[in-house]
Amino acid sequence: MTGIDEKAPFPLPPSRENQALWIDAVLATEGVNVPRAALENVAPFIVDPEEALGEPDSGGVRRVKAGAVRRIRTDAGDMVVLVVRMHGVGGVQWSHNERISSIWRSVADPTVGQGTEKTLASVLPWSRVDAQGREHFMAALRSGARNRQALLMDAEDAADALLKRDKVRPYDLEEDLVLNGQQEPGMYVPQEVRLEERPEPDGEGGPVPPDAFWGWMAVRGNNRTQKRQSIFGLTSGEVLAGVPAEKLGRPEGGIVWDPQEWLAALSTLLNREYAESDDDLDPKNAPRARRAAAVAVVDAHLVVGTPTPQRLYRIVQMSNRRDHVHPPLEFDPVDRSRALGRAVLGMYVARGVMDEKTAEVLSGLAPVRELPGATPEMTVTELRDLRSMALLQELFPVDPLKRHLLRRALSEGPPSQLKTDEINQRARAWSALTSLSFPRPWNPRIGQIFTSKVREGIVLSGRPLPELLAAAETDDQAFEELVAYRAAHWLASFGIVEADRGSLDGQEAVGESGELVRRTRRGVPNVLQALRHEKKRRAAVGVLQSLVEAMEEGDRQPWQVSGSGGMRMAGRPMTPLWLDVTFPKETGTRPRKAPAAPPRAAASPSPVPPPGQPELGAEPPAPQHPGAAVPRPAPLPPSASTSPSAPVPPPGPAAVPAARASVAAYAPAGSAEEGRPAPDLLSRIEGRIREVHAGAAEIRGLLTELKERAGDPSAPAPIGRGRADAAVRLLNQTVARLRELPELVEVMAESD
Repeated sequence: MTGIDEKAPFPLPPSRENQALWIDAVLATEGVNVPRAALENVAPFIVDPEEALGEPDSGGVRRVKAGAVRRIRTDAGDMVVLVVRMHGVGGVQWSHNERISSIWRSVADPTVGQGTEKTLASVLPWSRVDAQGREHFMAALRSGARNRQALLMDAEDAADALLKRDKVRPYDLEEDLVLNGQQEPGMYVPQEVRLEERPEPDGEGGPVPPDAFWGWMAVRGNNRTQKRQSIFGLTSGEVLAGVPAEKLGRPEGGIVWDPQEWLAALSTLLNREYAESDDDLDPKNAPRARRAAAVAVVDAHLVVGTPTPQRLYRIVQMSNRRDHVHPPLEFDPVDRSRALGRAVLGMYVARGVMDEKTAEVLSGLAPVRELPGATPEMTVTELRDLRSMALLQELFPVDPLKRHLLRRALSEGPPSQLKTDEINQRARAWSALTSLSFPRPWNPRIGQIFTSKVREGIVLSGRPLPELLAAAETDDQAFEELVAYRAAHWLASFGIVEADRGSLDGQEAVGESGELVRRTRRGVPNVLQALRHEKKRRAAVGVLQSLVEAMEEGDRQPWQVSGSGGMRMAGRPMTPLWLDVTFPKETGTRPRKAPAAPPRAAASPSPVPPPGQPELGAEPPAPQHPGAAVPRPAPLPPSASTSPSAPVPPPGPAAVPAARASVAAYAPAGSAEEGRPAPDLLSRIEGRIREVHAGAAEIRGLLTELKERAGDPSAPAPIGRGRADAAVRLLNQTVARLRELPELVEVMAESD
């Protein structure tokens, strides 16, 4: 390959003849089915194109050398990639990059088009119609824009969003490119952007503006593309839709559309600047040409073929996801969770268990009214619900094949051993994709409301939303479906609930009288549990109906409801504080029902806990009012007050028979206890669980008592800052350890 001229590092476009030879050779290469117009757009940026061409075959046809062609397989399909050396200013930052998807309004929101803004046109497969009227799809994409100005605004919005995402990088990418060049190639896919408004000539005999622009969009390397072009002094919008003449050193003004023309002018200008500047300057303050020298030429991968061109968009996105999703580089939580969900849907399509149109709607790439099952008379809320429930069942499927594919896409363990983190990862993907049907995204941790019971999948009743709402007051199943699968997202869409941020204190809010009120810290599952409280059921149904009415009336803020739930308090917006007061945290805390003893344990006596200690799994007695002291448990052995890792004294003689009975209660009838843990070890485990359980109740009672005694605002704080910090730190560490234990117990337990 020809080396770069050290005195003039910025290459000029190849001759038109060499470009044509390269284009013909690419199109003759096996597996390539890219439109010729796309190659004509990128050919001026290719450095030494003849170096990549092989010798003519017996028929005189030249093709690209085998070493410059790669065939890449993804979970969504295959593609053919060309390895090239490209001018560093080439490529276009992609507005459809998944890392910034949350800045756009999605066409999956049924309210889009009703005066909304910041929407992004759908990406469609590129096709042409032959002389016989048949449509042929090729390895390229297409989209639309109202006019060139709208196209540039989209590019600018995408650039701003990427700059914000790039702040999480631990180094300055632009300065790294200036100093070290680009080490990893970017990947680019061709896309044609067609303008809806035909541009008018300038009236002075200048070139007629195009009504469509070809660009090579950065599937991988969006930030690198943006930073390189920033070093050159251009933007991606200008590379795609024409460069202002003044940026090329031309005084006449106007826009230069042809890449062959503006790239030649830019390289000539940069080579002159480079020759006129010194090379011993600090790169930070050096002229543009000196700063851009290290990225004058870069390696690039061009997507030029696929056997399934109608799936090209999904294929190229799948290629990039594993680089950024599994190690979460530069994705915020919403975009990361959406990308994970789309990876699952893409794999479903590739394996033939989901049709392309359904996947497009569920991914947010097509209008929700195109979802199978949608009818013209469906309201906004019904359409949102139809899509959200479809997503829920696809991310928690019962079909064994889908469960296998989902496990592959998300790198999960076996379904029977699905961990809480993996369940929450699916729940976040469901929540983030659901938010595409609403005006604003919410924190996808809102969706973390499921337990390990969803391991085998979620099955819904299939009843339409209006029927569930009408029956919710008297139908337990309808009410539970609404609360379990709809309420959290509806409340989150209006900012009435938010994911628990893990802070010690609740957030302050302004009460109806203007006073500052300290909100109660609570998670979304606790809110749902409060809605389920039997005495609050009618009010909870009223809240759900009020939320639906607000969505149907342009997503206005919902009104509060009366205590009976039958009246809307018009003019009084529903707020987080109102929800806390109407459905208090304590209301949602109900003791769990003790599980029924297995039949095989009937003949074996259960261990009796010591006096004053609750049975394993039972709730401590609830206080009669917030200030009441919690009954203290029986005194604990000295070891209970030490650290969790302190040695535990062996159980006394009286504890051994009870421990043996406990083990026998879980053993199959008539079987020996082969492989069982030692009885005393199991007894110690159960004893420690009771101690922690009782100790937590005692701590709460003591803190409540301390708070009551320190009720005088003028009195000094009852706990010093240092002691409080130490206590909170130890409590958080304890809670973190305790969260791991239920799953460990479940893993060791026998299945029913």
